[in-house]
Amino acid sequence: MKICGVTRLDDAQLAVELGAWAVGMVFYPASQRCATLEEAEMIGAALRRRVELAGVFVNATLDEIADVSERVGLTLVQLHGDEGPAFCAEVARRTGARTIKAASVRGLFTVRSLERFHTDFHLVDGYAPGLRGGTGERFDYSLLSKRRSKLPLIVGGGLDADRVGAAIATTHPFAVDVASGVEASPGIKDPQRMRAFFDAAAKVAA
Repeated sequence: MKICGVTRLDDAQLAVELGAWAVGMVFYPASQRCATLEEAEMIGAALRRRVELAGVFVNATLDEIADVSERVGLTLVQLHGDEGPAFCAEVARRTGARTIKAASVRGLFTVRSLERFHTDFHLVDGYAPGLRGGTGERFDYSLLSKRRSKLPLIVGGGLDADRVGAAIATTHPFAVDVASGVEASPGIKDPQRMRAFFDAAAKVAA
């Protein structure tokens, strides 16, 4: 499980205690879940080697990504903008982090377009006009049956405790990604919702 849109150390620590694979911090100024670099550095210092530390970027420059990655200690870089395959490869080279190419699914063409990216993971999310991730929108999971890539897949898109079981059972992903589905407000996680999400995901996975 990847808990994304984390802006506070307490929320990140709870995610780790519950068994998260990755904690995601958004470094996109237009996002309601944009983390401050100071808080991200605290999260990185406290949790490195205990969990994958993911940074989410949207059309950032290579220098910006490399600087944040070094300061926070990112082990995953998620690219959720219009970045091309060559840029993704250069991010991996510059940062030493594994890379995730993310896309908001609008149709089969989105799923197929990801196949151009030879990153470490692909991530699919719901689409909402003007938003990049954390939309709370679902998409048609049956589209993923047409996926030809063998890269590990992370599935998001409107997941919460009620929906994560069906998403796992339908798509058999490497991981699931959640932001809004475990929040009290954008960027502020709700402990009860987080626990319910982990319990529901663990139940169906078992």
